[in-house]
Amino acid sequence: MYVTVRGAPGARTSRGGRTGKVAGTVLLLGVVSLLTDVSSESVSSVLPLYLTGALGLGPLAYGFVDGLYQGVSALVRILGGWVSDRVDRPKWVAVGGYGLSALARLLLLPAGGLAGVTAVITTDRLGKGLRTAPRDAMISASTEPAMLGRAYGVHRAMDTTGALIGPLLAFGILLWLPGSYRSVFVVSFVFAVIGLAVLMLLVPDLRPRQAALDPDAAAPAARTAPSWRLLADPRLSRLLVVAGVLGLLTIGDGFLYLALQRRDQFATEYFPLLYVGTNFAYLALAIPLGRLADRVGRAKVFVGGHVALVLAYVAAGGPFAGVAATIACLLLLGTFYASTDGLLAALAGRLVDLPVRTSGIATAQTVVAAARFASSLGFGLLWVSLGRSGALWVVAAALTVALPLVARTVTRLDADDRSGASGVPAEVP
Repeated sequence: MYVTVRGAPGARTSRGGRTGKVAGTVLLLGVVSLLTDVSSESVSSVLPLYLTGALGLGPLAYGFVDGLYQGVSALVRILGGWVSDRVDRPKWVAVGGYGLSALARLLLLPAGGLAGVTAVITTDRLGKGLRTAPRDAMISASTEPAMLGRAYGVHRAMDTTGALIGPLLAFGILLWLPGSYRSVFVVSFVFAVIGLAVLMLLVPDLRPRQAALDPDAAAPAARTAPSWRLLADPRLSRLLVVAGVLGLLTIGDGFLYLALQRRDQFATEYFPLLYVGTNFAYLALAIPLGRLADRVGRAKVFVGGHVALVLAYVAAGGPFAGVAATIACLLLLGTFYASTDGLLAALAGRLVDLPVRTSGIATAQTVVAAARFASSLGFGLLWVSLGRSGALWVVAAALTVALPLVARTVTRLDADDRSGASGVPAEVP
């Protein structure tokens, strides 16, 4: 991995003004995400067992909670993006979101019962909704357009390192103190606070619109105040349709992991290790797939990642049990995330003009979050009606049918991405 502060003294610049290396802001945001994901994934990796075991929820009730976890951030993603664009201060909007999520970790301690846990999860996901688009907009603002896939890949690799550590941390705590979910919640809160401190104290306060007003980099769109009309762009609309359809057919990780655990009947203390397997694959593939997306097209890789998701459903719901099938499912799921997570933001940020870049990213992420909320509720009903295996086969078949249909728009999306939008400034000090 080649990383440095872009524009640092002595960095060699290739034709077109690119150093070929990742901006320092991206790395700092990666550290923030790493620490935050240690916090969030240590909780996420025990949450399915905590809800279904300690609290005794059934598949349908768990589907509701998982739907909240997947989709409640949709309520504020666009608001967070719009405020960030309006005030031209994405860092401080992100600080508010990270702060809410840190508070939610603390509130998990006294929460008991479905109502209390639901309130805490809602607070946590609202924080995620506020912070994600401003953070991704800062990555986009500090990166040359031709390197966006790599930059998001580096960020997601650092993010996923935290997601790898978090479940291992939870596994160690539960192995040492069996059933002590509260200990996991306390440690999670500590890491969330450290991540928030790094963001507040070390990440530069980028102002993308102000940077674009520099006479050497000025773009007409950068001088325009944010307007909702700028989001009514057919290029963005095509992306939203593709992301929404595929999001409806993407079930929560917790359901897949519960399906594996109930099929293979392994001990519950090993449950967090399922998250480790997925995150390991994500970490290994995030940068290579990001670089591949820069070369062959981000939309192609985004849609292609869903092929791996179909195969993960088959591995979890098929007739083959045992360690090999479980590992295959986890590796395929990690491949899916490495192919899609950062690339959605990279695409959306290039398909709209600078004044609404954060809002464009937030809109795309909102569509996916809302679709996954509906997906979790629907899959909970399918599980109750058809059982574990039947529900997974239905979703796998539906996604297999959908992929050739949405793939027709991929070439157009990649052409739009290469044409870009106006006003992509370089990183400011």
